[in-house]
Amino acid sequence: LLSNQTSVSVVSEFILLGFAGLQAEYFGLVGALFLSVYITVLVSNSVFVMMLLVEPRLQKPMYIIMMNLALADIGFCTVVLPKTVSRYLLDGGTISFHACMFQRLLVHYFANVNFLVMTTMALDRFLAVCYPLRYPVLMTNRIMILLNGISWTVSMIIPAFITTQMSQMPFCGPNRIVHCFCDTAFLYSLVCSNVSAQSFVFTSLVTSIISLTLLIITFFYLSIVVSVMRMSSSLSKTKAFSTCGTQLCIICIHYVPRFVVLTSPYLPNVKFDINHRIAFTLTYWLIPPLLNPFLYFFRTKEIRQLFHKWCSCAQRHVRRSQINILSVSN
Repeated sequence: LLSNQTSVSVVSEFILLGFAGLQAEYFGLVGALFLSVYITVLVSNSVFVMMLLVEPRLQKPMYIIMMNLALADIGFCTVVLPKTVSRYLLDGGTISFHACMFQRLLVHYFANVNFLVMTTMALDRFLAVCYPLRYPVLMTNRIMILLNGISWTVSMIIPAFITTQMSQMPFCGPNRIVHCFCDTAFLYSLVCSNVSAQSFVFTSLVTSIISLTLLIITFFYLSIVVSVMRMSSSLSKTKAFSTCGTQLCIICIHYVPRFVVLTSPYLPNVKFDINHRIAFTLTYWLIPPLLNPFLYFFRTKEIRQLFHKWCSCAQRHVRRSQINILSVSN
C-alpha cells in the first residue's frame, strides 16, 4: 500500500511472500509445519526454563546459560513464526511499515543475544575444564547473571542503530518481500535511493560480530582440547569432550549456515537463489530452538532425573484424581 505525502509515494506496509514460487496448494502444509515448529519450540523451551527456575539443583552457571539461550529462542520464534503461519494459513502476509521495522530490530537483537550467550557458554566451559579448582570462585551464579545481563543489554545497540537508520530511508515501492520475515538485506533492495554504503556497513557489522564471537569461541574450545589432552584419566577426557560436544553441535548449527548466507553473494561459482537463502536462514533460526531442549535433556543427567521425577509426580496425581472420582461415583 502506498500513501501520497507531498507528491511522493511512501510505502506504509509490506507484503511478506515467503518462499518464491510456492504453489498455493502447498500453503496449508507449509503453514501447518511452521505452526507445529512454533508449538514445539514454545512448549519444550518453556518447560525447560520452568525446570531451571524451580529446581534449586539446576541453579548453576551452566544452566543459567541454557535458560538464556532458551529465552532467546522463544523470543525469536515468537517474533517471526506467528506472522509466517498467518501468511500461509490465513493469507495474512501484509505487515505495516513500523511493525516490519520492529520485527527486523528484534530478529537481529535475538541473533546478537545468541552470539554473546554462546560466547559466555564457551567461557564457562573453558574455566570449568582448564581451571577446575578455581572455577567455583571465578564463575558464580551472580557473575553468570551479570554476564548474561550484559549480553541482553549490549545486543540492542547495533540493531537499534541500523533500524533507526533504515526507518528514515525512502521506501516508495515496490513493497513485496520475498522472505518469511522482514529480512534486512531484502529491505535494502526496496529502498528508492543508493544505499550501497549503508548495506556495506550493515554486512560488515554483522560479519564482524559473527567472526569476532566465533574467534573467541574457537580460542576457548581449542584451549579446552589442549587441556583435556593433557589429562591422564581417560574418564575425565570422555566427560569433558562429552560436555563440550553438545555445545559445539549447537554452535555449528548457528554459525555455519550464517557464513553460507553472508559469503554466497561474493562467491562467483556459487548459485544461490532466494529460496536457498530463506532455507539457510530458517535453518540457523529454527533448528537450534528445536534441538536445544532435547540435546540438553538427553545429554544432562540432572535434567533427565528431574524430568522423570516430574513425570512420576504427574502420574501419581492423575491416579489419585481417578481414585477420588471413582470413590465419589460409588
